[in-house]
Amino acid sequence: MSRFPVLQASRIALAALLLATASAHAADDAVKHLAPGFTARPANSRLLVLPADMELYSMSAGGVNEPREDWTRAAERNFVAALAEERKRLGPQVTVMDAAQADDFADVITLHRAVADAIALHHNGGLMELATKGDRLEWSLGEAVKPLRERTGADYALFTWVRDSYASNERKAAMVALALLGAISFGGEQQGYASLVDLRTGQVVWFNQLDRMWGDLREPAPAAETLQALLKDFPGLQQGGTP
Repeated sequence: MSRFPVLQASRIALAALLLATASAHAADDAVKHLAPGFTARPANSRLLVLPADMELYSMSAGGVNEPREDWTRAAERNFVAALAEERKRLGPQVTVMDAAQADDFADVITLHRAVADAIALHHNGGLMELATKGDRLEWSLGEAVKPLRERTGADYALFTWVRDSYASNERKAAMVALALLGAISFGGEQQGYASLVDLRTGQVVWFNQLDRMWGDLREPAPAAETLQALLKDFPGLQQGGTP
């Protein structure tokens, strides 16, 4: 019997094993984004989308981030436009809150930032993992979100927070000079959080974060890519059920 069919079968088996392992890791990663017991939103649930808490910066030659309001405004417009293209993912019953309305809930948006910071710090395992939570997504905004439900009638709210910085021409020149001296320096960075919160309980039922050295919210296409990355594994809708 020729050994080649055996080798071919072995390669197929190995490829299948690698594919199964990769799929298992992907499934585990998706589950880590979800609170225990939560898998999907009920089919007739209502979603509130709050304006992104967003700010863009220019990085000076010395590495100091300086706010750029014009860039931030452009990014906000691009983000809103990108959200409009994600309606299929978000579901049919979506209310988008504008910035003026969101001013009434500034304290809740600030609270979300604090809770999201804590999740980012403690939920990824390692030395900062909390013994009381382990790798479980068990975080809440508590009673603070109830006014959002009372005002809008929504069952869930999507919070997003983004900070993006870009190396100025002076910073780029400084990076080149430092590289010639053998020193390592960095340019801009893109960081973001996205949280789905149950407005009945305040529980964060899904969470995702970005922390990378690329991306550009100032232009529509890359801004849409950033939103898609933030909404990776965003919980879909069940086929039936009640909120």
